[in-house]
Amino acid sequence: MGQTSRPGEKPDEMLEPLPKGQTYRFACHPGVRCFTDCCRDLHLVLTPYDVLRLRKGLAVDSTAFLDQYTLQEKDPTWKIPVVRLEMQDNSGRTCPFVSPKGCSIYEDRPGACRAYPLGRAVRRAPSSSDPGRVEEEHFLVREPHCFGFEEGEEWAAEAWMDDQGLGTYNEMNDLWMDFLSRYRPGSREDLDPAKWKMFFMACYSLDRFREFVFGTRFLTLFEISEEEQEEMRRSDEALLRFAYTWLAYSLFGDPVLKLRETQQA
Repeated sequence: MGQTSRPGEKPDEMLEPLPKGQTYRFACHPGVRCFTDCCRDLHLVLTPYDVLRLRKGLAVDSTAFLDQYTLQEKDPTWKIPVVRLEMQDNSGRTCPFVSPKGCSIYEDRPGACRAYPLGRAVRRAPSSSDPGRVEEEHFLVREPHCFGFEEGEEWAAEAWMDDQGLGTYNEMNDLWMDFLSRYRPGSREDLDPAKWKMFFMACYSLDRFREFVFGTRFLTLFEISEEEQEEMRRSDEALLRFAYTWLAYSLFGDPVLKLRETQQA
């Protein structure tokens, strides 16, 4: 999820493994003859953190952003609600944020755009001594229309990710994939309408989820520390992390939240 592709393209055929320590040459700037060509006719699925960053960067609430800039659908494999960026209704089906000078929301661009042309696959290390450690593999996306590989300096994967500001994106998107990994595609039934609505709100509509947590009886039902409550009030990132915890509890029955004793009687 979060990757880009164009209709008719076969992404697997464009992927080139990038062994650890190996470098590649790449740059993207107005002088490259394909500049902004990659910003059109995309099937760009947005992660919850992409949505968080984009709507904050645009200074709009979640509902306004989702209504104006996204299409909402069911992922055919995971059978969960996903949102993708809606291309403009013009001949090039261009991104709504691209301009002749480049990306107009560059500081908050989606993770897939930020990482390009680098791809990243992760898994949690199986070692019992460090079960939370992330193991990474990298690859290059060599699309036929891209001439950026003829430009710029040599990059190692780690240096590129640091240069593009991917640290928090990778951290938040890894949490998202950890959550999704519980689904094991094909092993679960479709979400019923109530769970579908809750899933969508918690992942994509943080303004509404904030109201659910702080504007209802929620905090009287569950034991959540004052410190965690305060962090969620001031940080959308903390609220999104808690959203995954809530969904693990409400969808999967994981014992990650505790009812107050008065609610257990």
